[in-house]
Amino acid sequence: MKLGRWLVAGALLLLGRRRPPPRLPAPERIVPPGPPRPRAELVVAALLLLAAVCAAGFPVTYAFENLGHQTQFLGLALGLAFAFLSAACIVAGSHLVVTEELEEDYPPPAHPSEQDALGRLFAESGDHFTRSRLLLGAAGAAGTALLLALITPVLSLGSLFRTGAFSDTPWRRGTRLVGEDGRALRADEIAEKTFYTAFPEGADREELGSPVVVVRLPPGDLRLPAGRRGWAPHGILAYSKICTHAGCAINLYRAPLYEPVEPRPALVCPCHYSTFDPAEGAKVIFGPAGRPLPQLPLMVDASGELRAAGNFSDAVGPSWWGVRGKAT
Repeated sequence: MKLGRWLVAGALLLLGRRRPPPRLPAPERIVPPGPPRPRAELVVAALLLLAAVCAAGFPVTYAFENLGHQTQFLGLALGLAFAFLSAACIVAGSHLVVTEELEEDYPPPAHPSEQDALGRLFAESGDHFTRSRLLLGAAGAAGTALLLALITPVLSLGSLFRTGAFSDTPWRRGTRLVGEDGRALRADEIAEKTFYTAFPEGADREELGSPVVVVRLPPGDLRLPAGRRGWAPHGILAYSKICTHAGCAINLYRAPLYEPVEPRPALVCPCHYSTFDPAEGAKVIFGPAGRPLPQLPLMVDASGELRAAGNFSDAVGPSWWGVRGKAT
């Protein structure tokens, strides 16, 4: 008896599998179907790929240390990437998305049937797309490249990129110091309690590591860090003019007039009043700066002119610019 029931159940199961499932009538479309437009899809894919190429050019340009007009090229790469992306969205919205014009606003989707109709409306609006994989791949490439371009400046704060513009300088051993008028600075012309601005001869004065401040102190007052013996001939010192707090220019020199009432000489940044002691390697004695000013070693040639005896003691600029290494 039980065996017969099992046979009947198996026969019914086999018959049920052979029968095709009943086809339900397709619901009436909300949005009229639109013809496929493969050319428009190719245009959108090409624009997305162009956006990806331009966005990928941003980190590549960023990685080059000696590229002229780098800032302009970075802006051009990012601007073109967004321009191509905008053009792709405009073409897709104009030619690939089926639209429906209504004379009244959509009612709030409160009822399940209205929610279903809204979902079908969204699904039917994409009938023009016949190369979905191509478009999704191009969109993914563009999005990935743009994301990489946007996070590249953040990554450069670590060890992934080494932007040498923040550490390399035009100063080399034997480079002559010249004043703002282009005339070479002589050791016997550097007076105490006076502030001088100097540049490397023949170099671009707009470079971050070019400008230095030059002051003269009595040699007996110097208390420079270890290893800097001989860096200040005749008490003449040179430090980077770029403040290590926010990159402003050191433009003030506090020279005591009524000793010992007033404090000792100091270099002062006018932006946030970071104050540095030139006698002790420009260490910070007041203000928000996080480290001393980098010192440039000096020497005096046979004609009495000041020349650099090497490069700076540390990276030039704000502290967070030099996290990857020392100046070379």
